[in-house]
Amino acid sequence: MALAFLFAVETGTDGTAPFSRKAAILVLVLTCSITAAFAWSWGPLTWLIPSEILPMEVRPAGQGICIAFNFIVTFILSQTFSTVLCHFKYAVFLFYAAWVSIMTIFVGLFLPETKGIPLESMDQVWQKHWFWRRYVEGTDF
Repeated sequence: MALAFLFAVETGTDGTAPFSRKAAILVLVLTCSITAAFAWSWGPLTWLIPSEILPMEVRPAGQGICIAFNFIVTFILSQTFSTVLCHFKYAVFLFYAAWVSIMTIFVGLFLPETKGIPLESMDQVWQKHWFWRRYVEGTDF
């Protein structure tokens, strides 16, 4: 959101005004901060979540699908960012911030806590979850 604010102030809503040197340095600092924050938070989740929540018999295939999907989406985002930036102007950063908010809500509501739970017991976690229990077969708890 800070990048969106900075771009809106520096370039105007039409995106044609030039950047000052200080604003360009701030954009660089903010971009590096966003990259570091992503690498410490959301980035590893594609590797971590499937390895913790998928049953042993489908874990390799599930993790492969998750990582392949991550690579495909990353490729699409990297190829379309310039075009989207030209059309959305500063709002592209608000668009991405909205998606991070949606992802945070999704994780909070739909992914169960796995701390201290052995991998062999993950099926029980899914069977107890308020949403996923209707899709997981097993005994009622």
